[in-house]
Amino acid sequence: MSSAPLPLPLRRSVWLPLAIVVLAACSAPPGGASADPPPPLGPELVLPVDCVLGQTCEIQNYVDRDPGPGAQDYQCETRSYQGHNGVDFRIPDMAAQQAGVAVLAAAPGRVIRLRDGVADVSVRTIGLAAVDGTECGNGLVIDHGGGWETQYCHLAQGSIGVAEGAQVAAGDPVGRVGLSGQTEYPHLHFTVRKDGVVIDPFAPEAGQGVCEATRPLWAKPVSDQMTYRRGVVLNTGFAAGAVSMDAVEGADIPVAARTAPALVAYVRAIGLEAGDVQHLKVTGPDGALVAESRIDPLDGPKAQYLLYAGRRTPGEGWPPGVYRGEYWIERSGRRALERKFSVQLD
Repeated sequence: MSSAPLPLPLRRSVWLPLAIVVLAACSAPPGGASADPPPPLGPELVLPVDCVLGQTCEIQNYVDRDPGPGAQDYQCETRSYQGHNGVDFRIPDMAAQQAGVAVLAAAPGRVIRLRDGVADVSVRTIGLAAVDGTECGNGLVIDHGGGWETQYCHLAQGSIGVAEGAQVAAGDPVGRVGLSGQTEYPHLHFTVRKDGVVIDPFAPEAGQGVCEATRPLWAKPVSDQMTYRRGVVLNTGFAAGAVSMDAVEGADIPVAARTAPALVAYVRAIGLEAGDVQHLKVTGPDGALVAESRIDPLDGPKAQYLLYAGRRTPGEGWPPGVYRGEYWIERSGRRALERKFSVQLD
């Protein structure tokens, strides 16, 4: 979610084709040595969440770089929304949040603002009016010098472990991922600013409306993990009955069993694109088809989508063995995203 610097209320701050640039030829440095790399644009950032991208966390939204009413991320894709001024690092569900996921200082600096005491509750439950003025929820701002600062939003109530004025090093824990403020799911909203202006850490040199990703602020080991993915599978599993988005978010899924009322495979995917066709197939221990679902092409980008397929349990129960789910997206006539998963029924 978008946020303004604490303690102010939240403010919500794709792209055109890359312009052609002609590079002038230049002579090599004396002795054949390589030219010195350009100085860094700003603080070198580490991953601000104690997680593994692609395994225990995913990027849900990027900075909106479209200067108009639309929304586009730094890859000219749709993984953003109007006015989004940061990067959202999302964890799988509330079970992961309750287990505790640390939020880390992205660079050395001094804590200059913070807020705690905002309840961890989905804005879908309490409504937007309840978070007016506290859209960032529990959070803090770190000053890195030279006009650079980072902001951390939606932290868990009571989790902030640093005081205003404290000096922190890169990677120091400052709190935990929560569900406070204007959010419907547990995640860290991370914003970078220079002299009060929002900076996209993936493309800090590119202006609004320009599709160009050069010299990211991320440290090299982190940048290497930041593979841009056009769609991500966030959750999969088998349930004993009907599945809802709230149940998946809350990790409150009835456990699949041979004699349960039904056997239902489910997949929650994020960052889907217009035109995507989703498929989900369930097969039994003998390879026979148990259930199948297919969703018509999406009419637009979807931040998240829950797909499921299942059948009522037969009178004699399900035969013991391994049941397999296979999910895939058909995009422009080919598979663009797929995931296989299974459950053992004894």
